[in-house]
Amino acid sequence: MTLLTILFDGVAYGMLLFVLACGLAVTLGLMNFVNLAHGAFAMAGGYICAILVNRIGWPFFAALPMAFVASALIGAVLERSLYRHLYNRSHLDQVLFSIGLVFMAVTATDYVMGSSQTFIKLPDYLQGQIDLFGLHVGRYRLMIIVICGLLTIALQMILSKTRFGSRLRAAVDDPRAASGLGINVPQVFAFTFAFGCGLAGMGGALGAEILGLDPHFPLKFMIYFLIVVTVGGSSSITGPFLASLLLGVGDVAGKYYVPTLGAFVIYTLMIVILLWRPHGLFGRTAAR
Repeated sequence: MTLLTILFDGVAYGMLLFVLACGLAVTLGLMNFVNLAHGAFAMAGGYICAILVNRIGWPFFAALPMAFVASALIGAVLERSLYRHLYNRSHLDQVLFSIGLVFMAVTATDYVMGSSQTFIKLPDYLQGQIDLFGLHVGRYRLMIIVICGLLTIALQMILSKTRFGSRLRAAVDDPRAASGLGINVPQVFAFTFAFGCGLAGMGGALGAEILGLDPHFPLKFMIYFLIVVTVGGSSSITGPFLASLLLGVGDVAGKYYVPTLGAFVIYTLMIVILLWRPHGLFGRTAAR
């Protein structure tokens, strides 16, 4: 039963990592933009959800969509005002710009919300455990697996089966040709960037109970987001999804079986996978 519990918790953690990191997978992998401030949007969604639930009294499932919408709106405003001017700049410029935004977000959040860790008040029906085929599983983690699984399927369908997904792939592969065909490339990128920020915000709201929420959230989990995209590869959503599950299970198992070295398991997995496949599990060289 211990092995099944570790597997369950690892899958829940991996699903959460994917929702948090898939926006970065889109901006870094598909749009070829290094946005190290991605965790700041996740933190924004977490705090927005916490304020709505803890202070205003909104139901948890009503606050989740608002975390998505608010983070997406923040991303849209910043993309139109700041990010769009750096798409054609070097990766070093993008790194310096986005890491500057991270420190600004950390300082502003610490000033407004305080430095103590924040948790979201969950409804009673999401607390405790339930018996699932003889396995005692946490209700909240089960909810995370269901929600994140549905989001993953919806995201994959959007990118592979819709007209917008086709336009995004065309805009990434050859922006000049896509513009010649009548595709508004800046608008496609703006919407994609905002959608990725919204997913990060929802992930931050979902992850506040497991990961905790404090002003240093973007710095603490930045490396995890980068590992998911690097190990999974940057050419599709499938790679980061599988990488998230692998790293989630590996991290939980490592911290359970070898607690003194548990934090290093995820880095060891990354090194082994990248030595085997330098461009990630499903990677290819960026087209843009």
